[in-house]
Parts: sequence; C-alpha cells; structure tokens
Amino acid sequence: MTTPLDRIRNFSIIAHIDHGKSTLADRLIQVTGGLSEREMSAQVLDNMEIERERGITIKAQTVRLDYKGHVLNLMDTPGHVDFAYEVSRSLAACEGALLVVDAAQGVEAQTLANVYQSIEHDHEIVPVINKIDLPAAEPDKVKAEIEEVIGLDASHAVLSSAKSGIGITEVLDAIVERIPAPKGDASAPLKAMLVDSWYDPYLGVVILVRVIDGTLRKGQNVRFMQAGTEHLVDRVGCFRPKIEQLTELGPGEIGFITAQIKEVQQARVGDTLTDAKKPAREALPGFKEVQPVVFCGLFPVDAADFEKLRESIGKLRLNDASFSFEMETSAALGFGFRCGFLGLLHLEIIQERLTREYDLDLITTAPSVVYQIELTHGGGYIELHNPADMPEPNKIESISEPWIEATIYVPDEYLGSVLKLCQDRRGVQKNLTYVGGRAQATYELPLNEVVFDFYDRLKSISRGYASFDYHQIGYREGDLVKMSILVNEEPVDALSMIVHRGTAETRGRGMCERLKELIPRHLFKIPIQAAIGGKVIARETIAALRKDVTAKCYGGDITRKRKLLEKQKKGKLKMREYGSVQIPQEAFIAALRMGDEG
Repeated sequence: MTTPLDRIRNFSIIAHIDHGKSTLADRLIQVTGGLSEREMSAQVLDNMEIERERGITIKAQTVRLDYKGHVLNLMDTPGHVDFAYEVSRSLAACEGALLVVDAAQGVEAQTLANVYQSIEHDHEIVPVINKIDLPAAEPDKVKAEIEEVIGLDASHAVLSSAKSGIGITEVLDAIVERIPAPKGDASAPLKAMLVDSWYDPYLGVVILVRVIDGTLRKGQNVRFMQAGTEHLVDRVGCFRPKIEQLTELGPGEIGFITAQIKEVQQARVGDTLTDAKKPAREALPGFKEVQPVVFCGLFPVDAADFEKLRESIGKLRLNDASFSFEMETSAALGFGFRCGFLGLLHLEIIQERLTREYDLDLITTAPSVVYQIELTHGGGYIELHNPADMPEPNKIESISEPWIEATIYVPDEYLGSVLKLCQDRRGVQKNLTYVGGRAQATYELPLNEVVFDFYDRLKSISRGYASFDYHQIGYREGDLVKMSILVNEEPVDALSMIVHRGTAETRGRGMCERLKELIPRHLFKIPIQAAIGGKVIARETIAALRKDVTAKCYGGDITRKRKLLEKQKKGKLKMREYGSVQIPQEAFIAALRMGDEG
C-alpha cells in the first residue's frame, strides 16, 4: 500500500561539519520510534567504522520515519567540502531541508555552500539553531546572522539541542507544517531517480531510488534509461533504519530496490528507472558528472599484493562513484594505480579504507591536480595527471593550472595570518567583509597550492576556528615547472611534482631537508637533490655510517690503521656506485606531508 502524496515529507539535513547533523538525525529516529532504546547508538546512520572514529559523515544515508500519520524520509548528508557531490544527490531527491546552525559558532563556510545548493533545487528551508544548551550559545545573534548572511527569514527558527533532546518535537512539527509534500502522478508511466547505489556482500547491488511518477513493484521489469539495460526487481524496501521489505513504492516515496545487478557500474547515479513494457518518454535530468580534482598514485608495498589492490579498489569504486582509477607503472614502485579524488580528505579516507577493510600496505605518491599543456607547433592540448609524464620543456608552449574561488570565515584575531597564508600561496584577494564579528575573505587560489596542506595550515594558524569552502573557476596559464627529486643521483619519480617557478626553490629545499631526516644512513654518502631539468636548485647530503674498521688494531704502527682506512674509503666509493638506497614507506608519506611548517 503506497502512502498518499500529501502525507509524505522528503527532507535532508544540511550544515557545516560538526554542527550536529548526525546527532539530530539520531534524536529524530529515537523520538519517532525508529529504533528502541537498546538498539540506539550514537551516530546511528554513520555505519562505517571510519565515520564513527572521525565523527564525520562520508556517505549520505536515508531513513523513513513515522510521525503523526505522516511519512518522513530523512537524508543525512555530509558537511565536508570533499563530499559536496553526495550532498547534491541527496538534495535532488528532497523538497525541503533542515538548515542546522551551531548556536555558538554561527554560520560557517559550508553552511553557505550547502544552503545555496539547496536554494538552487528550489527547497523550502527550515532553520534549526542547535546546541542552545552550550554556555557560549547566542541564538538571537545567530538568527540575525542567518538573516544577514544567507537572507533567510529566521524569525521562526526552531531552537533545539540534539544532544539533550530539547526541541526535537518542534523540529518534527516544523517539517510536517513547513516542508511541502512531493508532486507526482501514480497513473503515469514509472519514472524513478537513482539517488545512490552501493555494493552489499549479501544482496549484491542495492539501489536507492526516489519515485517521481508511477509505481515501482516487486517482480517488475525495469529499464535504466541511460545505461539501456533491463533488470528484474527482486526486492523493494525502505530503511527504518533497519531494512523493511515492501511490495511497492509509489510517487514521492524514497526506498531501495535490488535487481540481481552484479556491478555498480551498471547502476550509475542520476540514471532514470522506468517500466520496460511501458517506458516514460524522456529521462529525468541527471546529476552533473563528477570530476576528480586531485590525482595520486597508489602502489602496494609488496608487489605480490597488486591483484588484491586491483580487486579492493574495484570494490571501493562500487560504493563511491566519485572515485576513479587507472593502471600505471613506476620505475621505483612497480605496478599500481593512478587514482582521482574530489579532495585531500577524500584521498585520505579511501587510503584508510583500503588499509583497514582490505588489509593492504600502500605507498601514496605526491597528490597533483590536472594540468592542461599546450604543445608547440600546433600539437594541440594534452591533460597531465601525473608529473612523471610531463613532456620535454622544448615541446611545451604553455601550461595552465586549475584555479578555485575560496571563501574563508575567520575570527578577527587570526585574519592577518590567514591573509598571509593566502598571499604565500599565490592567492588573489577578491573580497573582504565582516559578518557578525568575523571576517569573510574571498580569494582566488591555484588548486595546486591548496591540495598539499592548505587546509591543515589554515586550521593550525586559526586554532581550528577558520572554515573554508571552495569551487573551481577554470584554468589559467602559469609559470610552472617540473621539479624532480634525485636520491643518490637516481630520480625518484614518485616524488616529482609540478611547482610554480617562484616557489620551486623553497619547496625543493624543504623536500631535501625532510628527506635527509627521513632516509636512514647507509655505509656510503647519499646526496639528495631537487632539480628543474638539468639544474640542481637544492641539495642535502646524508653522511655515511662509519664502520669501525680499526677496532682489531692493537698498538703497532699508525700506517696499519691508515691502510685499513684507505681500504674502507675505496670500498665506500665502490658501494656508492652500485649501492641502492632504500627509501622507507614512512619517508614517502612524511615527505608528501610537505609544507612550510615553520
């Protein structure tokens, strides 16, 4: 039995990181009786171990709640900028959003980014001021800030504390009263939007759908309009948050289906499902394809693990459409994969999941962005994902790099150091305004400079108070060069990177100094050099470990000792010629955490 349209409310929860989205979702589930007291756990929708540990949401989750005769479909979305793609998909399936703002911290950068996405989808937005029981809470000031910064009427904002359970029924009443019911036609041909898909070891591919028109039933033959494939639906259900089997999903409802699909590639997010016998005329507008912005190489420490890595990456790709990979080889590291991510946190999460869930030891190369290279003599453009593949300098006409527009919110006392950080990273200031005692700086920055450790530096110089959000604004030409790192006169391709000529020397020197501390001493001297083409721009030398060859000499003439020392010297020269330098994995990872940490 499908629910009447006027009784359905589809909404998502949007907020900046740590403003209490997942805790609010927990309380809503608890109050509506989705789970009993015994089954409740903190962040019940964050079911990945890594989500609980870091206290962040990575995958958007859905749950169906019953309240006063209404069916509420809740989507808990991530707040981190790297997972904005998850947010956009969740918002497309809803008619409204709860905007959660921390009563102590006020509006932050990602609050804004997610609100604008929500407004683009034409949503009804209900402001919820959370954490009102904190000593530093200033709900009236935050209301004024929401009106001033976002331009939303906050006079009816719901005051709540998800942790203590204050104001939760008021939030539920506001959802029922203020968020519009979905529209749809049950008699029209089936049209359902594929919101998410993931791989479950027991059920195969599970597909999360939002039905727009028509009815989706068990045993129905459905066609994926973009993929052009047909499948038989063998299970229909919803999450409460435990799985509940249903016979059908009607217009406006959100639920899941399984259809004996073996690979998530066949169930691309944003596709339209329709009835194979009575198809809809045209597909729904899909989501824009997600473009990875950061690339890096993943290599197994043990070459024998390559097949296991291939399999594991394939499985992760099943649950994460925004992650891409292709095979590559490296002289220093053997076989591995060049992977594309939405940002550094995304890279870190994928790397950690591979290590934990699939028990792999990995080496990650320096992250780099996609450069556009114009070749000489009308050779056209090429896209460069890996600095090691850069053509010879005489074949390059120009190199362009991606730029972003960043919005940074920061308390006044840290503004100076934040502006200096942006200036050091070749930033161009566009705007500087004040909102409720905090500065909002807008900068245009090269993505290359942000990818390394900009976020970490920003957090450390602002003691964690600055918040940061960005979007890409296209490519610009720059004076960029490839910097190679040579260890014992051998180039280490995994450490080569593309840098701006102006910062090449500082970065090269920093890298050499870092490697000097990290590479263990050998029995011979090891030079570490940073070079651009044939020109060395920085050098450090690791002194040789000295074996005491004269230990066995008791007394006697000094020439005996000298003879042994000379012999040792010759041996060291010979070793230097043939000796290979082992660079431990920690050295790679620490060297890639490069940054002006002074």
